[in-house]
Amino acid sequence: MRQLRYFVAVAEELHFRRAAERLFISTPTLSQQIRAVEREVGGPLLIRGNHGVELTAAGEVLLTAARGVLTAAESAMRETRAVAQPETAVFRLGVVNGAPTWLPARIDAMLRARQPGARVVLTGGPSADQVRLLDREEVDLAVLRMPVRLPEHLRHTAIAEEQLGVVMSRTHALAEFDAIEPAHLRGRELIMFARDSAPELHDSLLAQLRDRGATVALSDSAMSHAQLLALLPIRPEAVGLGSIRTAEVPGLVWRPLLPRPLVVTYIAAWRAAARNPLLHSVTDALAGGFRLTP
Repeated sequence: MRQLRYFVAVAEELHFRRAAERLFISTPTLSQQIRAVEREVGGPLLIRGNHGVELTAAGEVLLTAARGVLTAAESAMRETRAVAQPETAVFRLGVVNGAPTWLPARIDAMLRARQPGARVVLTGGPSADQVRLLDREEVDLAVLRMPVRLPEHLRHTAIAEEQLGVVMSRTHALAEFDAIEPAHLRGRELIMFARDSAPELHDSLLAQLRDRGATVALSDSAMSHAQLLALLPIRPEAVGLGSIRTAEVPGLVWRPLLPRPLVVTYIAAWRAAARNPLLHSVTDALAGGFRLTP
């Protein structure tokens, strides 16, 4: 394993001195180790030159294989350590921006009940970023809003629902109503999140509004959920969409959209090939029909 790590360092740096510095060993020691690997495989892996090295065809093959072996070894140790030393186990949870805080809290509690001592590390971000984090194996599980486009190798299950209503400044002309009807929104400026952060959800919400007869005027402004809540109190002519939780923000009011409210579904998504035992503890419960509630 050590020799494979040495070879990968040289193959990536294409320079013995830089690779030696990266590995904190001497250049002669590194050179000896690479020659030992070449003797083992029975042929040259590198073409040495005055300004660096190049990979031979055999070297290219070994680089690909060595990276896979090292990644598998690191994964095996991480998974084994999570079982052998539960107090050091880490569960990486991605949470879409604007999700209710009780959702990750419930997942945290669920995990700790099954694996006392496990540590949950949270990463926030828009849906598109969370899907990329799952793809790159930088989070174990991600909480997302539907609809969202997921690669085929990701699994998911619905875990919660939340009603969306109309959010506005306390001085907005519609704030006097106890509930908002679609006709009230005709021609009103609607500020939403940037479409590229969650295109499927963006389009779905607009389509649902149109289906209910709410012909809003989509604003040229696009911002995150937190930015929207900070802007609306000083934009009394505009509205946004959000949950009843937004009523807790000073200067804002929340009103349900009637007679057909908007409802968003939250899902938990994970990689089908993931082997993290902590992940399996959570997904087995979620996939079994468990639903999270405040």
